[in-house]
Amino acid sequence: MRIGFNPYKDQPQESSEYIHQIIIPVFIPNQEGYFADSLRIFKLCLESLFETTHSKTFITIINNGSDAIVVNYLDSLLQSKKIQELIHTTNIGKVNAILKGIVGNNIELVTIADSDVLFLSHWQQETDKIYASIPKAGVVGIVPQYRTFMTRCENILWDKLLDKNLKFLPVKNPKALENFYKSIGWTECVPNYHKLALGYEAPNGLKVYLGSGHFVATYKKDMFDEIVTYIGFKMGGLSEDYLDQCPLKKDYWRLTTYDNFAYHMGNVYEDWMGDITHTNDENYEFGSNFPTFKPIHKIEYFFKTKVIKRILKSKKARMLFYRFKKMPQEMIAKY
Repeated sequence: MRIGFNPYKDQPQESSEYIHQIIIPVFIPNQEGYFADSLRIFKLCLESLFETTHSKTFITIINNGSDAIVVNYLDSLLQSKKIQELIHTTNIGKVNAILKGIVGNNIELVTIADSDVLFLSHWQQETDKIYASIPKAGVVGIVPQYRTFMTRCENILWDKLLDKNLKFLPVKNPKALENFYKSIGWTECVPNYHKLALGYEAPNGLKVYLGSGHFVATYKKDMFDEIVTYIGFKMGGLSEDYLDQCPLKKDYWRLTTYDNFAYHMGNVYEDWMGDITHTNDENYEFGSNFPTFKPIHKIEYFFKTKVIKRILKSKKARMLFYRFKKMPQEMIAKY
């Protein structure tokens, strides 16, 4: 039986005060073996996030089947209002967990990050600068990597192939580049010929690299207007392909900051991780209402993705492209 009238019925939803959402799925099923240091690393991840984000940041954590120790820790963060949203679920897979965090709000920018990212000072400001300077930016990473222009950047190459501002740039922070590849299991340092990456210089002089990795990146929320409800992989497979395809359908560019603004910690704690300190510019005024675009026509999508991708698979075509973009001759054959 219902008595009375619900006072919230037909009441319009108030606009959000937040302009940036962070989504982090976490899966720590136990405290042993592979996961022995995972909670310690996850705590460092969140502490770095709390120290480097502005007051209009909405933090969403999806507990994707972690154990009771992690559950209790996350519940305490929600109760103390250090995070704004907490979703508990069984292990439904990484991207399915991310989808749960994406729906239910209308926040303009959304950063999707793994639970072992160590955020560095000013990462949010630098991301904001790219969106303010490059209207077609749709995905912005904060950890430069080499040859990322080979993945989901075909539309940028189509748009800017003849532009002199599309060019190979030296990696600004080669040590951070080396550390990233060591963190994912490379046993040797990145060779010198990899310390060059394809970049773009915006009209205001801002430099970016083409492409972005998956473990931390910020997306324009409007690209998820039509969202799938289920991905049939826990990790890998075609699961990340969904996040890659969404920006291309609106012809958004996939970019990364010129400098390094995060570290990948992996699953083993190292002493340097606890030594990182943070400083932020409290007077920085963050932007909002960045340009958005409608989906492009299927024919344009085909040429900007399928055709360029097929061309890039040809080694001869890549060599010609490297020469055209004035890569040093001694690097061309090895890059």
